[in-house]
Amino acid sequence: LAARAVAGQIATLRGTPLGGEVGYQVRFDSRVGRDTRLVVETTGIILRRLLDDVALEQIGAVVLDEFHERTLEMDLALGLLVRLRQTVRPDLRIVIMSATLDAEPVARLLATAGGTCPVVSAQGRMFPVETRYLRHADPRGLVELVSATVPEAIRATRGHVLVFLPGVGEILQCQRELSAALERQGHDVLALFGDLPPEQQDRVLADTGRRKVILSTNVAETSLTIPGVTAVVDSGLARQSRVAPATGLPRLDLVPISKAAADQRAGRAGRTEPGVCWRLWSEAQQQHRPAVEPPEVLRGDLAAPLLQLLAVGEDPDREGLLETPARVARMYAEMCGGLHADPRTHLRKAFTEKYDEIVLVRDIAFNSV
Repeated sequence: LAARAVAGQIATLRGTPLGGEVGYQVRFDSRVGRDTRLVVETTGIILRRLLDDVALEQIGAVVLDEFHERTLEMDLALGLLVRLRQTVRPDLRIVIMSATLDAEPVARLLATAGGTCPVVSAQGRMFPVETRYLRHADPRGLVELVSATVPEAIRATRGHVLVFLPGVGEILQCQRELSAALERQGHDVLALFGDLPPEQQDRVLADTGRRKVILSTNVAETSLTIPGVTAVVDSGLARQSRVAPATGLPRLDLVPISKAAADQRAGRAGRTEPGVCWRLWSEAQQQHRPAVEPPEVLRGDLAAPLLQLLAVGEDPDREGLLETPARVARMYAEMCGGLHADPRTHLRKAFTEKYDEIVLVRDIAFNSV
């Protein structure tokens, strides 16, 4: 959604049709033409491009936006880009963009690829956002809390209401609870998450003349700006990919978001005029939240990306990552047998493409002993 929206906005500013000078490429959808010079892609697509086309021969510059999110794909893409500039593409331009990133470590890493790395700051414009907390921890369930707070947000503000929820299940539950009453009052209750069909995603951005209540995952936290939002209702929760200590397998954990993420969410209410953010936790609970999110490279399942790097002949131990991942990922990949495959054969590629199936079979075998 963010890639398509950004590409559309750039094309509008350039006065060209989407798919002409400016295009986009996401999973299962692409608008790229013969004359396209700027392509907006998801990080998964650029990482696959780096693995398939080692030299990026047709590309002059790569921009990684919202880098403070520090997803595994972003960190790996930066490592491969730095390596590429150090070797066969010293002319490649690398631009890292973020509103909240600690720029110095990234600048030092980019400087290792040759030359200096200037840090450019641009002052943004934000309207004030009032933050309201619960007086104390509330025993009610999340859906009940959201259902009670959204009508208050509608009464207290005049724009759209953006509600942050941890996942699709919670979004659909809240949508069922809110839709009947709010739609009778002339409001649209819309869901927003990555797997929605494009036409449903586009309804969130369309100007319908009606107030919207948008129930979203963290896709709307930083990379997507929804015009007209003046109220945010924040559950304070997100699902993060982590490795289960007992099995070494990836899982999604429900966790409190960091203070930095909460500030990002609140800021969505102050893009076009003063707004209000309702946080569904107390000020006392706020003090115990982590300052920032840990990078995914330090908490996620690294075995599959490790095998992907090995499949194209890269040594992950030499990659220019901002953080060094735990060696348990390498040990787990060795346990699956992937690191012992002859790189001159297709076995490593097979391990890379069928990693999930290999892990499942191995886990079943271990649990059967």
